[in-house]
Amino acid sequence: MTTIRSGHPVRREGGLLLFRISGVPVLLAPSWWLGSLAVVLLYAPLVDRLLPGVSNLVAFLLASAFAVLLGVSVLAHELGHCVVALRFGLPVRRVRLFLLGGLSEVARTPRKPAHEGLVAAAGPAVSIVLAALFGATVLVVPDDTALWVLLLECTAANLAVAVFNLLPGLPLDGGRMLRAGVWALTGRRSKGTTAAAVGGGLVAGALLVWALFGIAEDSTDKWLRLGVCVITAWFVIAGATGEFTAEQRRTWPDGLKLADLVQPVLQLPAESPVADALGASAGRGVVLVRADGVAAGLLDRETAERLAQTSPLSPAEQAAEPIRPETVLLDSETGEEIIERVQETAAWQFLVVDEEGRPSGVLRREDLKAALRNA
Repeated sequence: MTTIRSGHPVRREGGLLLFRISGVPVLLAPSWWLGSLAVVLLYAPLVDRLLPGVSNLVAFLLASAFAVLLGVSVLAHELGHCVVALRFGLPVRRVRLFLLGGLSEVARTPRKPAHEGLVAAAGPAVSIVLAALFGATVLVVPDDTALWVLLLECTAANLAVAVFNLLPGLPLDGGRMLRAGVWALTGRRSKGTTAAAVGGGLVAGALLVWALFGIAEDSTDKWLRLGVCVITAWFVIAGATGEFTAEQRRTWPDGLKLADLVQPVLQLPAESPVADALGASAGRGVVLVRADGVAAGLLDRETAERLAQTSPLSPAEQAAEPIRPETVLLDSETGEEIIERVQETAAWQFLVVDEEGRPSGVLRREDLKAALRNA
């Protein structure tokens, strides 16, 4: 079970902090209030049609209650993603509610297609369960009452959230499920992303066609439909394009070997003069080792150059960049794993080691970026 820890709401990047779930901040973006206001304005006239003779105050209160319950439902949908991601060991940066719904920001790409598919499916599954629960209460609550109308709309809203998110196009959950399926069949995540990005384009196109159809039919909600569809189509296109671009950046080029990128590694005593270490580092990565055999770090060339200008006999250890677990790469890791590690880690060079932990080379961030750019 996940643990929810509450506290005093504070402002932070991305919105108002509501609470944390397993350390993951849940935020309410400022744009959520605009979306909720739009829901109230659109829902209040519907209450008048479903409950003839109802007062304006009751219609406003029901519309406000629906906006809040819709927000809670979207939050539950996103927490479904978050909980399953955490179960698979995938870190989640934050969960955020905003104008167009919600977003769970998973910080690392799933290693297996099944993990991606299950994380994606968790949100719609929660929405379907909520639709079923609200629908069951509709059956037992007396008809033509304010509560019945509220429950009916919550049922329809959760069902709509589930159906829309299951459409097979990125960045929707259905697109991620499609990517997972193609990935599982082909063994290539990039092919799954391409298929799901195309699906996102088709979803956006279908939304625009539906909006134009409303105009052609002169439907009563044609302009509202047009506005919602244009905004949603833009969101889908932007998300699909972003996913495709990110996939291109993390795809290891065919035929490229890690050995083609790494510099040979040289071990020097940490107390070596920095000028000597700098001279030895031409075309090589330098591991500085203390007298007790413990690595002091990798020589940082920029720091070493500055130090050598003023104090060339200073110990090279003063220009060492610490070797952290996240800056150590196994030469047996896949290309995609290496790219992701490099992209996620704030370091300009990485120590590559073999299965026994022996240094086999140094990978510079710029060399990897150049190889991906020229692929």
